[in-house]
Amino acid sequence: MVKIGVLALQGAVREHVRSLQAEDTEVVIIKKAAQLEEVDGLVFPGGESTTMRRLINQYDFFEPLKTFGKSGKPIFGTCAGLILMASEITGEDSAHLELMNMKVQRNAFGRQRESFETTLDVKGVAEDLRAVFIRAPLIEEVGEQVEVLSTYNGEIVAAREGHYLTCSFHPELTDDFRLHRFFVTMVKEATQNRVR
Repeated sequence: MVKIGVLALQGAVREHVRSLQAEDTEVVIIKKAAQLEEVDGLVFPGGESTTMRRLINQYDFFEPLKTFGKSGKPIFGTCAGLILMASEITGEDSAHLELMNMKVQRNAFGRQRESFETTLDVKGVAEDLRAVFIRAPLIEEVGEQVEVLSTYNGEIVAAREGHYLTCSFHPELTDDFRLHRFFVTMVKEATQNRVR
């Protein structure tokens, strides 16, 4: 049994909880930084990254989240969560948590009305994963240690760097839980490695 937290400051929290719930996974809704010590992995949900950053600062989450990331415990960021994790944001002087070596562009797929759903080939996960794109960012560049897991029309939309996993889309808004199961496996492996 692993414990996975969903950062519950803003965004699609309930949907991630539903997508993660399984016999081998306990899901914790994270509203206080002290709760981070209880969990083996963490999800940054989609939402509005600027609002999320403001709330991270307001509730003193910034340093605890950076420490959590550096501890080797896995983090999965979707849509706005991906932006929070990036080391660089196109057109901006500074990024947020700077956990993952990638440059991202906000709203790269257009505004709300240009939202769409498609199926993607995600390396190691599925050849036909359902994905919902809503005002989605994209990954423009990645560092040497970053593995590209999926592209859409030649643009990077999912990637992994060690214990960090990100995607531009919203897997939690579908009934296809395979990417969440992939993350649970990452958490299990990281937990076993820490115990050794």
